[in-house]
Amino acid sequence: MQDLLSQALAAIGSVSTPDALEALRVQYLGKSGLVTEQMKKLGSLLPEEKKTFGAEVNVLKTKIAEALEQKKSVLEKAGLEARLASEKIDVTLPIRPETEGKIHPISQVLEEMTAIFASMGFAMEDGPDIEDDWHNFTALNTPPNHPARAMQDTFYLPGEYVLRTQTSAVQIRSMMNNKPPFKFIAGGRVYRSDWDMTHSPMFHQMEGVYIDKGIHMGHLKGCISQFLKAFFGLEQVPLRFRPSFFPFTEPSAEVDIGCKKSKESLEIGKGSDWLEILGCGMIHPEVLKNVGLDPNEWQGFAFGMGVERLVMLKYGIPDLRAFYETDLRWLKNYGFRALDIPTIARGVA
Repeated sequence: MQDLLSQALAAIGSVSTPDALEALRVQYLGKSGLVTEQMKKLGSLLPEEKKTFGAEVNVLKTKIAEALEQKKSVLEKAGLEARLASEKIDVTLPIRPETEGKIHPISQVLEEMTAIFASMGFAMEDGPDIEDDWHNFTALNTPPNHPARAMQDTFYLPGEYVLRTQTSAVQIRSMMNNKPPFKFIAGGRVYRSDWDMTHSPMFHQMEGVYIDKGIHMGHLKGCISQFLKAFFGLEQVPLRFRPSFFPFTEPSAEVDIGCKKSKESLEIGKGSDWLEILGCGMIHPEVLKNVGLDPNEWQGFAFGMGVERLVMLKYGIPDLRAFYETDLRWLKNYGFRALDIPTIARGVA
């Protein structure tokens, strides 16, 4: 047994890899190992011999196990030191250009819009992307035969669910879960079945709602004018409200902003041309009734605008499809640095 111990300790001392060490453990302490074979001899010994022999085998087993554990610690430490040496980073090297991250223009403009409306007293609300028919259409006074419900415009899901076609669905949920007055915005993804230079099956909207007593179109015009001046960094913004129709507002209007168009450029705030920028109106009395409000007591306005459209106008991006093509070269050109956080104090331009 002493020879077996000397042989095991010599083998353990010379081993240099964890795999070889594990092989030695199996060789000596495994089910068919050399020490285990010694244990099996106990059955053939006389009772007075078993005690002495058993003690010797246990000492042998313990010393080999301790030697294996010590060697394992040594090999693990050596392996870690080798790994640290090979994986070390020279912090004096310059940062590689490809590691520089950029904020997507859509994310940046959503933050810009949020900062402006927050300064005007608007809270932020959110809602699910998957909506039921009632919140997305019926509660917003959309009749059953309205074109917006058509399969070619809406992504329908099993069980009377849809991918929300507008952030106005958040308006319904927020008004049902809170008490007036309401003054909030809701921004996020919306979905419609369309795809070309100016349309995408997934895009972003920002919805605004203000409900109180005595609210009228003058408040709506002042709110939109103040937002656009802050967003585009202009002292004056020529606006034109054109009568329109939306099921959830009455009266309804589409808002055009003054601009100067040419083949080479588009300049916002100057010239004799007009460009559609958003839709708005006074919230329809039926919508107020659907959320449990008395339209004779409460009035309000709502507006909605496409975020991508505002990004394209403000930062001169010609094609909507490039927003979602995950081209890092495009993001490097149009993206924003991580610390370019929009605030009213520092500016949003």
